[in-house]
Amino acid sequence: MAIINYIMSLGASVMMPIIFTIFGIILGLGVSKSLRAGISVGIGFVGLSVITKLLADNLGPAVSKMVDLYGLNLSTLDIGWPAAAAVAYGTEVGAIVIPLGLLVNIVMLLTRTTNTVNIDLWNYWHFAFIGSIVSIATDSFLWGLFAVVITVVITLIGADRSQTKMENFYGKDLEGISIPQAFCVGFIPFAIITDWIIEKIPGLKSIDLDAKKMQEKFGIIGEPLFLGVIVGIILGLIAQYTVAEMLTLGITMAAVMVLIPKITGQFIEGLNPISQRSQELIGAKLKGGRKLNIGMTPALVIGHPVTLVCSLLLVPIILFLSVIIPGNKFLPLASLSGLIYIFPLVLPYTKGNVLRSLITGVLTLVTGVLFATSLSTIFTKAVRIVDGGLIPKGTTSVASIDFAASPFSWVVYQLTANIGIIGAGILGVLTVGFALFNRKKITTELVSK
Repeated sequence: MAIINYIMSLGASVMMPIIFTIFGIILGLGVSKSLRAGISVGIGFVGLSVITKLLADNLGPAVSKMVDLYGLNLSTLDIGWPAAAAVAYGTEVGAIVIPLGLLVNIVMLLTRTTNTVNIDLWNYWHFAFIGSIVSIATDSFLWGLFAVVITVVITLIGADRSQTKMENFYGKDLEGISIPQAFCVGFIPFAIITDWIIEKIPGLKSIDLDAKKMQEKFGIIGEPLFLGVIVGIILGLIAQYTVAEMLTLGITMAAVMVLIPKITGQFIEGLNPISQRSQELIGAKLKGGRKLNIGMTPALVIGHPVTLVCSLLLVPIILFLSVIIPGNKFLPLASLSGLIYIFPLVLPYTKGNVLRSLITGVLTLVTGVLFATSLSTIFTKAVRIVDGGLIPKGTTSVASIDFAASPFSWVVYQLTANIGIIGAGILGVLTVGFALFNRKKITTELVSK
């Protein structure tokens, strides 16, 4: 556990470059090219961290002021994803989640139930989170491992099924890349259902507005940087900021809209040599033309204009909806800068349509705050066990959007920890069924080639 905790404490900006460098050398890319690729990815993580902090530092005070002005206080405090990650890796289950996750991945590759090689080790904490809260709730290490395995399997299947759509939507730079991040995969059903419902509504289904069409129709007003200014000023108005503070917030939001896409380009620069070499090696070694995909962080695609626009628009929407949603006790605050991670696998299904993506985002968060409320008791207990110092004084209940607001977390937890053997049996049967379905799809796609 000490070794795992030390590696994870290095942070993604150090951990992932090391992994990429080693992975590149193993693939035969050469030391210099592998090192360059690893450092490029590290620079991307550093840049993303800086911009996320800039967003949080400027968005946080505005949101806090809105909470005070309009009495938006709720009993469950949002302490953000770092606390969730600390809980995830701070248990016995969390300590072995990386080797366990890799083992499950290898078994699935050998049985052809996945085509994804998941090297996004940083985001294995999502698997660890579910396993940790289940193990704490059931007081069972084995039930925690069961929850981890289920989550890994379904996430890899989701990454496989969304890969073609993702590649077609985001472009050739991401050829052979999939996103096996449990938080992102959990929102695919919302995108599919939202898109299906809207297609049945006359008038609404004809609204076709993506990033390019927004710019063509509205000119400069439709550009992400200008929308950043507008949303920033609107948030400032709601928070009753001075003119100077509103303008500062507007320009900062515009800077975020411009800089995040540039940073994601840095990720791709580091990823491309590894990805290309992987495909060459896989193509040479595998018989029958089977195509494997490299599982990577969703940070590669969070710079899409529609993702940025929808994420900013969601901030005021979810703040006020949280107060009026029956049964909700969770107010998103610390996690708001991470709303961009809702959309990486939503956009390929909504085809980048701004309205459909935004509606999907609203639906995910409306249900998400209820899931976070439902999991707040076990979340708080887990934080107290792992590191009670993460809970502010006077706070009795805590949660976070990532990963407590995920349908993935809620379903796996409810079926294993609350329903027990029968729920776990249902979950196991469904997971095996999904795996066999995915294997059939992989085989059919291989034959069709």
